[in-house]
Amino acid sequence: MRGHWSLEDRLELTLREVPFEVPAGTAAVTVRLSYDRSQGVLDLGCGSPDGFRGWSGGARDEYTITADWATPGYLPGAVEAGTWRVWVRLHRIPLQGLDYTLDISTESAVPPEPVVEEPPHGERPPRREIPDIDGMQWFAGDFHAHTVHSDGNLILAELAELAHGRGLDFLAVTDHNTVSHHPWLAKIDREITLIPGQEVTTDRGHANVFGDVGWVDFRQPADSWVEHAERAGGLISVNHPLGGDCAWLLPISRRPRLAEVWSSGWWDRRWGAPLAWADAWRDDVIAIGGSDFHSHGSDGLPGAPTTWVLAEDTSTVLDGVRAGRTAVSAGPDAPLLLRLGDELLALDAGGLVLVRPDGGRQLIRDDRALIPAGVGRHRLETHENEVMALCE
Repeated sequence: MRGHWSLEDRLELTLREVPFEVPAGTAAVTVRLSYDRSQGVLDLGCGSPDGFRGWSGGARDEYTITADWATPGYLPGAVEAGTWRVWVRLHRIPLQGLDYTLDISTESAVPPEPVVEEPPHGERPPRREIPDIDGMQWFAGDFHAHTVHSDGNLILAELAELAHGRGLDFLAVTDHNTVSHHPWLAKIDREITLIPGQEVTTDRGHANVFGDVGWVDFRQPADSWVEHAERAGGLISVNHPLGGDCAWLLPISRRPRLAEVWSSGWWDRRWGAPLAWADAWRDDVIAIGGSDFHSHGSDGLPGAPTTWVLAEDTSTVLDGVRAGRTAVSAGPDAPLLLRLGDELLALDAGGLVLVRPDGGRQLIRDDRALIPAGVGRHRLETHENEVMALCE
């Protein structure tokens, strides 16, 4: 199939569906998209007669789906006879428009599955000593990371090994608009808890949905994402709401309490825009952080920033988040601000720490400091602005 997408096409309808027929007895479907990438960006996905079959955005130009395996980002399973659809999102279209070609093939035999080698398993740094509270521990993690199932460049085992080697206890894997990675998470044995997630991604805002709640339809309004997460027992977080062309612009009736207040994309970590946004969003916001890791050198590494969650164990991390038991630091070993009972405790990871309760400045040279309760929100920072934490 050959065609041309114009700028008028994009303004009229961003996501297009190109139908094609799959005959009975088909064992594999392969779709290849060709266009001039120097001129624009087309996102790619797939729907079958039974519904969603995968999404890879602009990261891939080709996918294969069979009963037993599929290209990362896509769901293996029965290749149903009937009308399938190639999903094409007109992400960036130049003034002159964009020519494209779709090459769609159906095969009666299953092609061999690509072989992927997993990395060796290494050591984890010693766990940081933070006081337990009522029998619960503080666990270090990251709520935003990507793999080859969307636009990351690491397989799941590689990402888990990287996060484990950086001292994290848990990691949410939040590939864009797909849940193809979910069935594999429990099979990754890297001494780290992998939380199923999906980054629901549109041109006007991104949100992470956490938990094994099934696929969230990014084509629907943001209110439906919130309803889906709540109905299935998951959590939803607004992502990098001030993140340039990924900033949150979507209308939403009921604002989620959970928000990615600190993203690796924010270079200015002082009290400012991120916390001002959080204050305006909800006065009871639960703050988390996310590296938005895709590949080495492109974003923060897993755990930069680190979200700390007070929980019974790593299997109950989402319960701890739901209860608001979170803190954020620049990394697993960076200074941390957290609440202990009626007091806020500043834990230093080495070096001079500045605390500003009630607008005053206090120098703390010890490894811990108590801040009076009831003084509202605080900023904890080192001379290099290494940490920000939001606590009630």
